[in-house]
This record gives sequence, structure tokens and C-alpha cells, in this order.
Amino acid sequence: MTKDGETVLRTRGMRKAFTAVAIAAVAGLALPAQAMADPAAPPAPESVPIEFLASFAPAIIGAAAGPADVAGGPQQALLDQARAILNSPGIPPEIKATLEKVITFLDGSGGGGPEIPNENAPVIAQFLYPTLGKGCISATADSVGTALAVPGPAHLPPPGPAAGQAGFVFTALGTAPAVDDQPVPMTVTWVNIDNQRSATQNLTNASRINPDGPATLSAIADTGPGRVLSVISGSLTTQPEGADRITCSFLPTVGMFAVA
Repeated sequence: MTKDGETVLRTRGMRKAFTAVAIAAVAGLALPAQAMADPAAPPAPESVPIEFLASFAPAIIGAAAGPADVAGGPQQALLDQARAILNSPGIPPEIKATLEKVITFLDGSGGGGPEIPNENAPVIAQFLYPTLGKGCISATADSVGTALAVPGPAHLPPPGPAAGQAGFVFTALGTAPAVDDQPVPMTVTWVNIDNQRSATQNLTNASRINPDGPATLSAIADTGPGRVLSVISGSLTTQPEGADRITCSFLPTVGMFAVA
């Protein structure tokens, strides 16, 4: 079922697929956790925290899409695994802080995200960590990607999300302007924990944010009111002046917020 170009993921089959992704991703986290607990393990490269958090992103969305009220379900499995990782010796502080936010968001102990905005004071919910795009500026220069969500009602991103909607914005720092026809699109996958509405949408250049660069893509989602988990990832194509197009990929990053 589609609506305004959105693919609404409501079928039982898609939920099973999400659950499978969640379980697989959670199981895969055991190895990094053990490696961090091993004092004899070689030092991790600087990119490991981002890659580790990115590997956790599908599990977060899969857990949120699964039934929360089933004992031993994917959401509980994710929470148990996240708590186990938190107890691992030597865990990097950025990973610990991110996992703590995920735990309190999913179990409800930390609230539903930022305060609901009024029409004169939009709230910007930054995603939990910046992401990385290899070769996005040039063959030898990577880009840091930042993502944010704006719960409606708000004026940005254009045309602005209404009540019951959310706007998503992704910016690839240091890059040339985005092209209109993104051949392999950047996407946002979101799940409303409270009403179980979910979708995967393309981020586009239609709003013309930063037309001269850095490349900035956006989308508006009909999330309905409630707590929303979201993951942004995918590819970006830019057009440097006087040069060939550049297409690169960004690791997933996670956002959590509440919609009125």
C-alpha cells in the first residue's frame, strides 16, 4: 500500500522481516562486545565507534517494529543485549551514551524525546551520532553526514510538517550540491512505537535546501502522534563544478523523537 510515494510497512510479512533483521543484528553485536572486553585485543581504529553504532541501527528499527508485549520478543532481546554491552569493560563513551538513550527510549523510562513544540517554537531533534561517507567530497576526502528530525507543526523543512508529521533533513558536510535525480537514493526508515505505523521514504532535493552545497536532502513523513524511531542511510550523488558526478554511501544513523 502506498501513499504520496511512501511505502507503508504494515504487512505481517514485513514485520517478520524486520524481526529477522533485528535478531540477526543483535546476535552480531556479541562479537564486538567480546572484543572490547578482551584487554589483549588490538586497539580499534577511530571509525569503529561509528561502524559499531551503524550496525546497531537495523536492530533498533526491527525491535520497534516487532510486538513489544510478547515475552522474549525482539524489543526485549534488543534491550537485553544493549544492557549487556553497557556492562562490557572499556566500552567507548560515545557508544555507551547512545545505547543508554536507546534503552530509555524503548523502555519508556527516559520519556518520549524532546518536548512537543508549539507553532512558534519548533524543536530540532538531532540524530544520535554523525555518520560517515567515504569519498563523498573527492576520491581522497570523506564527508561527515548529519541528520535531524523536526516534529510538526513546524515551518522547516519546506513545506513544513503539520501536526502528526515529522520532517527529516540530512546534510553531507563539505560536499558539492546534490543532483535532482538521485540514482540510488538516501532513505529514511521510521517506526512509530505507539501506533505501529511505519514506512521507508526517499530523501530528495525537492525543497532546495542549500542549493549551492553542501548537499542537503529532506522528506516529510506522516508518522502520526507518538514516539518515533528512525534510521537514515543510503547513497548520495552530487555534482561538483566542472567535474564528474560523485556517488557515495553513508553508514546508518539513528534518530528518536516524539510527534504531536
